[in-house]
Amino acid sequence: MRILLFSGKGGVGKTSLAAATGLKLSELGYRALVMSVDPAHSLADSFDMDTDLFHSQTSDPFAINDRLSIFELNIQKEIKRHWQEISSYITSVLRTTGISNVEAEELAILPGMEELSAMMYINQYRREQRYDVIVLDAAPTAESMRFISMPTTLDWYMKHIFPFQRNLLKAVRPIANRVAPFELPADSYFANIRSLFEKLEGVGDLMENPQITSVRLVTNAEKMVLRETQRAFVYFSLHGITVDTIIVNRILPAEILDSWFAEWHSSQGRIFSEIEEYFAPVPVKRVPLFRREVLGTERLKELAAVLYPGSEDPLAVTRTEKPYTFAKRDGFYEVRLRLPFAVKGEIGLFKKGDELVVEVGTIRRHIGLPRTMAALEPSRARLENHFLTVEMKEG
Repeated sequence: MRILLFSGKGGVGKTSLAAATGLKLSELGYRALVMSVDPAHSLADSFDMDTDLFHSQTSDPFAINDRLSIFELNIQKEIKRHWQEISSYITSVLRTTGISNVEAEELAILPGMEELSAMMYINQYRREQRYDVIVLDAAPTAESMRFISMPTTLDWYMKHIFPFQRNLLKAVRPIANRVAPFELPADSYFANIRSLFEKLEGVGDLMENPQITSVRLVTNAEKMVLRETQRAFVYFSLHGITVDTIIVNRILPAEILDSWFAEWHSSQGRIFSEIEEYFAPVPVKRVPLFRREVLGTERLKELAAVLYPGSEDPLAVTRTEKPYTFAKRDGFYEVRLRLPFAVKGEIGLFKKGDELVVEVGTIRRHIGLPRTMAALEPSRARLENHFLTVEMKEG
C-alpha cells in the first residue's frame, strides 16, 4: 500500500488536488481512498455532493465509483469507537467545574484525537490490504507537523511515562479518591490508552518509508504562502519524511494579458523561479488557475489531466533520498546533504537569515534551518563519499 500526503496552507486548493489525484488513480485501476484529516473537511464539497453541514454521509468510507472512496473523519463518531473511556473521564472532570454537559463533551475533544484516529485507520487498512493507496488530505501545515510527529511522541510516552503513571495511580487511587475534588481515572482509562497504542504500532515506520509514503506540498506563487511551504519542507525533512513533489497551484495563464494582471504575472514569475531554486532537486509542478471553480467529478478530472498528463502514474516513486538531514553529534549540530557531482574546491557556503546556502558552480541549494539551529553559524565542512557535512555552532 502507498500513502500520498497532501499538505499546504489553507486556501491553496490542496483538497481539490488530493481529490483529483484519487480520481486519476481510480482511472488507472488502483483501489484508492481519499481521507481528510483537515478539520475543514471539504472533500465532499470538492465532489459537489449534496451533504449536511458536518458531512455525516462521508464519516465512513463513501464510494464515489467502483475504485474510489472518500472518508472525512467525524471526531464524535471516533470518540464512541475508540476514545470512550478517555473522553468520559475528561467530561466528568470538566462537569465538576460547573460546565454544562454539552460544553464538557465538546471540550473533551483533545488536540490530536482526529489525527491519531486517522493513523489507526491507515494501519487497519494496510493490514487488511483494502486499498492500494490512501491519499491524505492533511490539515494545514502546522497541524500536519503534529500529525507526523505523533507516532514518535506517543511511543516515547508509552515506554517511559505510561507504566509509571499507571502503577502510581493504582497505588494512590483508593486514598486520593477520598479527598480529591474529583475521582482519579480508573484502570479502564489506561487500558483504553494501551489499546489505542497497539492499533497505532508500526505506523511511524510507514510514514518514514519513502517507498510507501510521499509528501506533496501544495503552494501558491505568493511570498507569504511560499514561506510557510519552506518551513513545512524543513520540518518534513527533520522528521525523515520524503517530499517528492512541490505543486504550485493557481498560476495565472499566459493568455490573461489584461494590464490589471501585469504585476501579478511579474510577481508570480519571480516567486516561481525562487521556488524552483529553493526546492531543487525536488520536481515542481505548475497548475494553472482554471476559468471556473473546480467542483464535481468532471472538473476534478480536468484538474487531474493537467496535474498528471497522459498516462503519468501518481504513485510512481520518484524520490527516495531525503534532500538533507539534521543531527547532533558530540555537542555539534550538523547538516548533511548529498552532492553526487561536487568536488572539493568548487563548493561555497554561507548563512543567509535562517537558511544555509550551498553553491556548487552555478547551482545553489537553500537549506532552511529548524529553530534550534537558526541562530547557529557554519564552522566547518567536509566532503566525503559524495556527502557534504556542515558543522554548525554559535557564532
